Amino acid sequence: MADCQEASITLPSAPASVAAARRYVVDALADWGAPEGADVVTTVRLIVSELVTNAVLHTSGLSPTFTVGVRLEREEVLCVGVTDSHPRRPRRLPAAVQQDNGRGLVIVRSLTAESGGRFTVVPAGNGGKTVWVTLPWRHPRHP
Repeated sequence: MADCQEASITLPSAPASVAAARRYVVDALADWGAPEGADVVTTVRLIVSELVTNAVLHTSGLSPTFTVGVRLEREEVLCVGVTDSHPRRPRRLPAAVQQDNGRGLVIVRSLTAESGGRFTVVPAGNGGKTVWVTLPWRHPRHP
């Protein structure tokens, strides 16, 4: 296997793109040896779902597309990033709003921490940002 494998897809900022992004990432992980039911796949599927949903819902029409990128480095580290062109960093919503929604980042941060990973937000070249989740890659097995 190569030292670094990468895959990315750019999709329209539309609700239907959430499922397409999830499927794309799950397929990439399968190509890299992670069976669909593996813990890392389940975790990454949920992380991608939450990050892409945020990109679709919270960019206020300022990001007509978003890009999901995945990278496996030396079969040790898995990086998942969602890039949009909206300059505002993701933020937690007030508790009153969170009763109906707004828990996406809490879920992502929790899953990332439980997996021994890292959550970061970095500026992107398009004036927007990339939300990165970096996780240790443990040789995935069937559940």
